[in-house]
Amino acid sequence: MRNQQWSKVKKKLDSFICDSLRNRVQFTVTNYRKAHDQLGRAFITVDKKEVLNMCTIISNREMYWKEIEIRNAKSIEYDVYNRKENYQIGIQAHEMIKAEGIFAQYDFFDAVEQYFHLPIEKALKSDDMVIKILSLIDRRVGKRTLQGMRESMENEKEIIQYFYNLRYEADVKKEAVI
Repeated sequence: MRNQQWSKVKKKLDSFICDSLRNRVQFTVTNYRKAHDQLGRAFITVDKKEVLNMCTIISNREMYWKEIEIRNAKSIEYDVYNRKENYQIGIQAHEMIKAEGIFAQYDFFDAVEQYFHLPIEKALKSDDMVIKILSLIDRRVGKRTLQGMRESMENEKEIIQYFYNLRYEADVKKEAVI
């Protein structure tokens, strides 16, 4: 996906949004040209209000602090020459911050690429929060599937519950009122 233009990816991503949320949910990517890696952030807005920010700078900062926390907990001093250990701690820190809902722009791109290649049933059960969010607003998810997920949503992170409720109210509750 990194080789594709964002406009083409966005168009494909937008095509998966269910009709009831099509004009309410938007995906935006901003790159900072003056940043050393020229990465920036991706964010999702609902009704023009930002609900999920995936900023590389924030993610890198949090990952740095999480790596220090891991090293302190295990009494491991930083050794520039121990690349394997540094890599493993970096991976562990990255997984921990993702589990806390802190994502970088590249996490968004990775999740979108995986989402495009997953069947919707697997996307709904994904451990990746971004993939799960994308699948909850997917047009391929029907009302019965949403209703069947109601109880399992109580154990999910707040942001996933937010997107589930958004979709549920837009499709299922709306039909019940009519």
